[in-house]
Amino acid sequence: MAREAAGPEGLLAQHRRVERRAVETGNGHEHLLVDLDESPLAWLARRKGRDGRPLLAVAEVAAGERLRADFTRAQMGPRVTANWEAAVSSGRRGGGAGDLGDAALAAKARVARALEAVGPELSGALLDVCCFLKGLEEVERERGWPARGAKLVLGLGLARLARHYGLVAEGRGPGRIVSWGAERSRPTIDGA
Repeated sequence: MAREAAGPEGLLAQHRRVERRAVETGNGHEHLLVDLDESPLAWLARRKGRDGRPLLAVAEVAAGERLRADFTRAQMGPRVTANWEAAVSSGRRGGGAGDLGDAALAAKARVARALEAVGPELSGALLDVCCFLKGLEEVERERGWPARGAKLVLGLGLARLARHYGLVAEGRGPGRIVSWGAERSRPTIDGA
């Protein structure tokens, strides 16, 4: 009875962990129903390390979800159904850049810039977990990585991605190191 009173959200909540969240879309922020168990990133965000702190920072989760949203908008994922929009009689099968709208092309460019900023060493793990929704064990098995290797690479990639998106400030130290010598020591150059 309570399920019927809650409408479609009640039915979803009966079988999945769902929550309303503000999500950045092409039209600004919208409050959408989010499946909390859909993404391995969301699963990791709810986990805590041995020290009791969350495994992922809020900015890292936001960066991963932003990459995933752009990836989805860019229609970069694999097709799971036939493309019935392409005209078979014209000999054109579709799938080219001409089929994408302006919003999808802009999202594709944002994904490319984000992955370039992260670098080739870390971008594969980001794509696997954030965009293709693969679990960490699956990524480790496919790539031949040791146990917990995917968690480490993903954490590094998400930190760099959050920096790219401007979600965290650049680390700034006290200044640049000029010399490793002791105080008042000056290197000398013979003949000078």
